[in-house]
Amino acid sequence: MDADFSIELGHDDPALDFPWRDPTGQLVYVDLKRHPEFISQIEEAVKFPELAEFLKATNWEPNVFASAKCDVWTTTELSAEEDVFAASHKFSIYVDLVFSDMARRISLPLHESFARALVELLRRAPEIAAAAEFCIRRCFFRKGNETEEISEGFYFTVYVNGYGDDEVNAQKNWVIAMKLVENAIWQLSARLEAATSSGLSL
Repeated sequence: MDADFSIELGHDDPALDFPWRDPTGQLVYVDLKRHPEFISQIEEAVKFPELAEFLKATNWEPNVFASAKCDVWTTTELSAEEDVFAASHKFSIYVDLVFSDMARRISLPLHESFARALVELLRRAPEIAAAAEFCIRRCFFRKGNETEEISEGFYFTVYVNGYGDDEVNAQKNWVIAMKLVENAIWQLSARLEAATSSGLSL
């Protein structure tokens, strides 16, 4: 499986306010960490059970993450770099993830080492027409929904793409890739907790 990570902290790069709210008030952050029963409020998760499973797994209490945003889409517009998959269709998702612990949220070295470890794990996975990318970006954490007190830290945008000669096959490869990424995050979450308890690095 193709996997890579990037660090995007430039002025024009995407950033996240957490918790977030759409300016219109129609869309708001759904706290699945504390309220997993609210997953029915996320339209994409209702439509795609594989996404719902991924969100439940990454927000489940033993995991070190909470999800912030997500989206799913399909396209036939592929970049030149994606020619290696010999595909005409791409089925894609992004999920924004933040560490649950504030001390971890503000550590850029931890984000980088976690992303690097994820990439190493996924590159050992069976070869399939799929790719994952982990983008480390700037996040502004508010201590409450209404307070202006902000701590600056980081978050991951996780992209998972499945490729195929039609949408059905692209989605099939995406489903496999989602499970591989989910398992890798679980494995490294457990490793991080063990390392923290023993005072070792990831």
